[in-house]
Amino acid sequence: MGSVQDFTWTGTAYVQGRASAKLLASNLELSFWGGVDPETSEVIDRHHPLSGQKLQNTVLAIPGGRGSCTGSGVMLELLLNGKAPEAIIFERREDILTLGVMIAEEVFQQSIPVLVLNKDDFRQLLQLDGQTVYVDDGHVSTTPMLSKPENGLILETTPALEGIKLSPLDQELLRGDHGEASRVAIRIVLRMAHLLNTTRLMSITQVHIDACVYTGPATLLLAERLRDWGGKVRVPTTLNSISVDQKRWRALGVDTEFGEAADKLGQAYVDMGAKATYTCAPYQLDSAPKVGEQVAWAESNAVVYANSVLGARTMKYPDFLDISIALTGRAPKGGPHIDANRLASVQVNVVGVKDSSGLDDSFPPLLGYYVGMLSTSRIPVVTGLEGYGLSTDDLKAFGAAFATVSSAPMFHIVGVTPEATTLEAVTASDINTFQVQPGDLGSCWDKLNSAPPTQPLDLLSLGNPHFSLTEFRNLAHLVQGRQKAPSIAVVFNLSGPSAQLY
Repeated sequence: MGSVQDFTWTGTAYVQGRASAKLLASNLELSFWGGVDPETSEVIDRHHPLSGQKLQNTVLAIPGGRGSCTGSGVMLELLLNGKAPEAIIFERREDILTLGVMIAEEVFQQSIPVLVLNKDDFRQLLQLDGQTVYVDDGHVSTTPMLSKPENGLILETTPALEGIKLSPLDQELLRGDHGEASRVAIRIVLRMAHLLNTTRLMSITQVHIDACVYTGPATLLLAERLRDWGGKVRVPTTLNSISVDQKRWRALGVDTEFGEAADKLGQAYVDMGAKATYTCAPYQLDSAPKVGEQVAWAESNAVVYANSVLGARTMKYPDFLDISIALTGRAPKGGPHIDANRLASVQVNVVGVKDSSGLDDSFPPLLGYYVGMLSTSRIPVVTGLEGYGLSTDDLKAFGAAFATVSSAPMFHIVGVTPEATTLEAVTASDINTFQVQPGDLGSCWDKLNSAPPTQPLDLLSLGNPHFSLTEFRNLAHLVQGRQKAPSIAVVFNLSGPSAQLY
């Protein structure tokens, strides 16, 4: 290539449109939930290279998203409050943030271009950080291609959905025979199927909704609009934790405006027929799916647990795709729903761990975080833990930490998780192998515990994900006969059903 002004790349546009702005680029994935302030667009993940930067008035280039399924909700908030980037460029197909843009386009007629470049082109683009770039559908250039329209103007609102085989029910939903909410919902499901390059939808048995987490006014506006359009879930549906303790948020001193909005959001989904379970650990409920069951779960830690530990089958569904599937009972037939997409392509061999001797409760989550950093978007298989005796709570902690840094929907642990009876049973032909021993996890510990030792502790929050009854019993044993320091507030998080049992 020639000078900077001559650079042009062609990729795949998953949301069409035109934009131009300075490039804000990073070679590290970014979780929008907890990583981006939806009111200001500032990157608030203090471990990320873009920390402190604002996404507004930029063309954002990152390899992909990661972490929470609620990233789509943050994306929607940014779009509706005018703080979104002008366009997003990914290195690979990305579901969560792209879905947030699709929702804004389908329901609120606001959008930005979203496109994917191949790996080599994306790496070249990263070198232009800070330069003005121009996006026109699937093209990126350092010189203008066409005049840029007003921010948020939609150029094409009907993406090509040809090639997807529709069942009689799909056709009824698409015609609006079952109401406006399900008509919009099936369009969203079909657009995601197009993104996944799958030609069929499938029926699922249950849904777990994460979109009930309040990220701002847009999330409430969307839920109430679907409800007011007559939306009703077609399959059993559970709800994730909402943003407040629904029964006690006033007594806890939560801001009234925020508390009322969060409460209304949860109620909107209950009005559509969802069960008020309000837990981020639906695998602790009696309704937890069985091995091989096809479900549609959001909430990143729950998705990873369902696929990996329960052996159920679900994609890592973004917020709002979850309610779209619940309203239709239909999901794209792709991702981990299919055998071939559940195979590991990276192996992490843990050495020097014959059993749990000398290791405490921090080992499973630290290892999960480490494995997630190694695997990024790839499904890993872990070997060498056959003698550790991992409990379901250990696997919960491993999976939750893994899901914060990896976009992969699952993991395998040979001799522990149901599909990993042997290494060969869960591996693809081309696999990378890494070695790790407990001492290697020190860097993760230092990264996650960066506060100086002299800094006073104000709050201890336990139960993220929600505490199990076993964890409560263990905690009660540990603190028996001891007294909490009066200067420290302690919060335990658990689901309503678990609280009733304890």
